[in-house]
Amino acid sequence: MLQQQVYVINTILMIADAVLVILAGYGAYYLKWFQAGYLWRMENAVFIGSLLLVMFLNNYLMGKFGLYGDSRKPSYGLIVLSVFKAVLLSFVSLTVVVFLYRHVEFSRVFLIAFALLTFVLLTLFRVLMQYYFNNNFQKGFNARRILVVGDAQRSRLISDVLNSQLSYGHDIIGRLAVRPEERNLPNTLGCLEDFDEVIRRQTVDEIVFTVSGNREIDLTHYISTCRKMGIPIRILPALWREGDPVLTMETLQGVPFLILRAGNFNATGLMYKRILDLFGGAAGSLFFFIIYPFVAVAIKLDSPGPVLFKQKRMGQHGRVFNLYKFRSMYRDAEALKQELLDKNVMNGALFKMKDDPRITKVGRWLRKTSLDEVPQFLNVLRGEMSLVGTRPPTLDEVEKYQPQHLKRISAKPGLTGLWQVSGRNKITDFEEVVELDCRYLDHWRFLDDIKILAKTVVVVLQRKGAV
Repeated sequence: MLQQQVYVINTILMIADAVLVILAGYGAYYLKWFQAGYLWRMENAVFIGSLLLVMFLNNYLMGKFGLYGDSRKPSYGLIVLSVFKAVLLSFVSLTVVVFLYRHVEFSRVFLIAFALLTFVLLTLFRVLMQYYFNNNFQKGFNARRILVVGDAQRSRLISDVLNSQLSYGHDIIGRLAVRPEERNLPNTLGCLEDFDEVIRRQTVDEIVFTVSGNREIDLTHYISTCRKMGIPIRILPALWREGDPVLTMETLQGVPFLILRAGNFNATGLMYKRILDLFGGAAGSLFFFIIYPFVAVAIKLDSPGPVLFKQKRMGQHGRVFNLYKFRSMYRDAEALKQELLDKNVMNGALFKMKDDPRITKVGRWLRKTSLDEVPQFLNVLRGEMSLVGTRPPTLDEVEKYQPQHLKRISAKPGLTGLWQVSGRNKITDFEEVVELDCRYLDHWRFLDDIKILAKTVVVVLQRKGAV
């Protein structure tokens, strides 16, 4: 119910903001009649286009600056600042568009008046709305009265959330404690034993249960009583902890599920990521076929063995696939690895050494330019890898993993990643690698992939490839 109210309120606010921008535009347009001896001209198409550009862009930016959120702003100053930033960026964008189309007649007086009127109208409207929500949301005959049931810490947290929640109007009437010793705490109406009496004596429109994972407390009786009396219930899952962003809810064919996400990926983001992989994988594969003959000749002339190196790697959640690279080592490199384990410079499951004697002359150049990894675009195109992700480990590396290390393979491995653009030649601690990989997974955004790809290009051009 509260979230639905947020949707309705924000829809009304967005419409009102758009209308105020249009009013500001027309107000600025008709100011020309009050300017003695100065009449400027503007085509209707240009005027309407300016209004629409500012209207849509301003609504988008106000959303980005939190003016369409689910909580009330903590101060009027923050509202004014957010409106100012949204209006400023909107009109900077309009100015850029006008500059690009120099042949269009556009008055600077109109632009300045339009910007000032927009800022004044939006600021006044938002300040008045904030004043209304701050002073009226707990008042009124129909204000929603909410009872919180649970231990002190979790109840205090939920009370703080509800006190800043945007709604038509609601009031937290108090709390029912779980333990008898909390009965005399402030804003406490009693204990769970008083539940039936309190909800009969008080006007209660909704009950929020914030009970922690205490198996001695059976909520069945209290929930049954609420359902009989027609009182809506809201339950804070015992699994949830403050600052935990991974717990969500999803309904499948009417069946509710609590979801504990392992990363920050969602269906839309994964779709964009796959589209990027398809385009990048196709372009990279074309590049691979173009350079293949030249690289193949160089590899064959340098040392005997196949052109492509194929190795079993661990993909997402244990999926095993063949990773392809241009061969940069001698044919017996895998057998020699066992003799070189004592020279490993990495602390942990990864193997890496300086001046690896297994690398050929051409292989050293391929690694320096990162051309040895170009065949992996085929893996990306086939869906075994992504352009950006965590590096795919070998099967023997995974055997040495601790449980917390396995999070590295909870997503598709990548051709490049946060580790590679964070000084991959300087990192020698496997735990630091895991920390970077987990940071990428936990805070993933599609734009992060774009940034990492751009940084990878810079790293490769500077010849900071793997050695």
